[in-house]
Amino acid sequence: MITVLLLLHLFVTIALIGTILIQRSEGGGLGIGGSQGMGSFMSGRGTATLLTRSTAVLGTAFMVLSLTLAVMNRGASTGAGHDILAQPPASTAPAATH
Repeated sequence: MITVLLLLHLFVTIALIGTILIQRSEGGGLGIGGSQGMGSFMSGRGTATLLTRSTAVLGTAFMVLSLTLAVMNRGASTGAGHDILAQPPASTAPAATH
């Protein structure tokens, strides 16, 4: 279950990064020259609204998945062998000198 959520979280993260990167810094929609770059099937305002909503939905999904994974892994670190600081260091033999 955790593996599936981690993969979904990865895909949401990549989609969120892509959605943010194609937006203009002024919030005007696609950064590729307006609606002409999209084949003029949407107005500039419609594109900005679509990207804004997509960013909001992906951001919400990112936060929900992050909190879900944190809650599911809350008890995973309690137990023997999980804390690297609690284990004694491995003893290694000194290097032989010639």
